[in-house]
Amino acid sequence: MAKNDSPITIKKYANRRLYNTGTSTYVTLDDLAVMVKKGENFIVQDAKSGEDITHSVLTQIIFEQESKTGNTLLPISFLRQLISFYGDQMQMVVPSYLEHSMQAFTEQQSQMREQINKAFGDTPIGKNLQMPMQLVEEQVRRNTEMFHKAMQMFSPFMNAPQPKETKKAEAKDIDELKEQLRALQSKLDNLG
Repeated sequence: MAKNDSPITIKKYANRRLYNTGTSTYVTLDDLAVMVKKGENFIVQDAKSGEDITHSVLTQIIFEQESKTGNTLLPISFLRQLISFYGDQMQMVVPSYLEHSMQAFTEQQSQMREQINKAFGDTPIGKNLQMPMQLVEEQVRRNTEMFHKAMQMFSPFMNAPQPKETKKAEAKDIDELKEQLRALQSKLDNLG
């Protein structure tokens, strides 16, 4: 299917069914998730009112993905921080910041994959992902520091010391991420 600039229209009916007007078929949230992963552009409209409800449907897809698997992408500390921005003066800045951060992360990930393939190719070293995992951890650390610095510029309250519970929650999230990386590394080692 050739990509064009105009988005596909998905209509959501009162019975919660989703209809893809591009393929003239009913689709599920999982189908829409696959479309997102393929880079297909679509909008979701309420079939009765014509209102654009794309945001709420995409949020629903994230919710289902997070609850469906044990591998969540959104750490608890991130969710808490995100919720704290609702109604805050920073609410206007956060969406564009997150969008730019995700774009930068995607570009960096693509560049890193390309560099690893150029450097190691299909060798045993290239198959060992210990070094790339360390690079990812370092990039996440830099992005997090950059986020905190940007937030401190806009909000003087970000400089206040964090409560112990928040620090413990963040430490727990980091430990969980490290454990997931170790488990992934172990699986990759067993494949090689």
